[in-house]
Amino acid sequence: MGAALGPGPIPLMTSLELLGLITAAMLLQLALGIGVVVRRRLAGSRPVQPSTSSPSQGLAGKVDHADGAGSAWSGWREFRVAQRVLEDAQGSQCSFRLQPVDGQPLPDFRPGQYLTFRLDLGPGAGPSGAASSRTLTRCYSLSDSPSPAHYRITIKRMPAPAEQPAGRPGLASTHFHDHVQVGDVLRVKAPAGHFFIDPNPEVPVVLIGGGIGITPMMSMLRWCVQHQPQRPVHLFYGLRSSQEHAFKRVLEDLAASAPALRLHVVYSRPGAEDLLGRDYQHRGHVDIDLLRRIVPHGRHQFYVCGPAAMMQTLVPALADWGVAAADIHHEAFGPASVKVPGLPGLPGEPMAAAAASFEVKLQRSGRTLTWSGEETSLLEFVERHGVEVASGCRSGGCGSCETRVLEGRVLYAQAPDHEVAPGHCLLCVGRPASALVLEA
Repeated sequence: MGAALGPGPIPLMTSLELLGLITAAMLLQLALGIGVVVRRRLAGSRPVQPSTSSPSQGLAGKVDHADGAGSAWSGWREFRVAQRVLEDAQGSQCSFRLQPVDGQPLPDFRPGQYLTFRLDLGPGAGPSGAASSRTLTRCYSLSDSPSPAHYRITIKRMPAPAEQPAGRPGLASTHFHDHVQVGDVLRVKAPAGHFFIDPNPEVPVVLIGGGIGITPMMSMLRWCVQHQPQRPVHLFYGLRSSQEHAFKRVLEDLAASAPALRLHVVYSRPGAEDLLGRDYQHRGHVDIDLLRRIVPHGRHQFYVCGPAAMMQTLVPALADWGVAAADIHHEAFGPASVKVPGLPGLPGEPMAAAAASFEVKLQRSGRTLTWSGEETSLLEFVERHGVEVASGCRSGGCGSCETRVLEGRVLYAQAPDHEVAPGHCLLCVGRPASALVLEA
């Protein structure tokens, strides 16, 4: 007779199996939790390794201190001039906004760095109207904060030297002012240079620009105001009068909008219409006495860029004042050299070796000279002895002064930005470490 069967009791073996599965799941969950905790603690105890392939993080408020951003290009890249702006009343300083022809985003740079240009001067392009063409390599500081869309440089038209009024004005600067127009295409190397701001927001900064030396300061200043608005910044800008006062309105607007910025404009020869307190804050020069009166007590990072007279007096004076060598950063334009008391010429080099005398033979010029350590570079050394060699940036960035070393060794205070070919040296940043035979 087919009686209907109810659910009935669960067999004993099935209950034990269910209990085992539950226990196993709980143990597995506990093990996974312990693993996650251990992994996090191990990760927290290891130093974080910086990426070598990602671009620098200037737009995020940081500056990547690696030697090169991963997205920076090698060799020459074409840029189109998108804008020209005269920055001073007498029209001697002109900014050029540059956009990449390929339309790709630009890598960040370290505020204070420069761009290297290869200029093709056609017949008659030089100020003398010569009919021969010439190629020049020149470096110009970036004068804006990083942007993925454009770069900006500011160039001063360089007149003939004051001691040689009948001499020739600056060839490259004259070419930019007279011939480079909106729409023109220029060949440019990626941003480079060892003169850039320390991104540590805990240390106040003092930016000191003399004349066209204001350009890298504008890059540093804009970056600080944009990304570190609470960081104390003193900007000292030395020039003659309002006629050559570049970025005047821009600086005044920044000072009005940035509470942490203190603007100190110094005129050495104010004009009849220049008003103290309106156009400038101090009369005279940016010197150590002015800095000691104004800069608050405590540690600051000092950044100095200007002509030879400023660099040769102010930078050593900062060291004499007691500013630590690591807190003094400087970049001269033109053939200026700076010697800071207490600083050896080359890292790790004994002072006796730095001052040693070496014989330097110049094969092409047929000269044999004696290096005594008075100059800061081989370029200054050969120029002092009347030997002309090609040069551009004078800071190891463009490679114009690259020369073959036939015998001997050349050392650098820091690795040049330009990639030096084997068996060659850069005269502008090199010093002899032994007797030398150069192809120059």
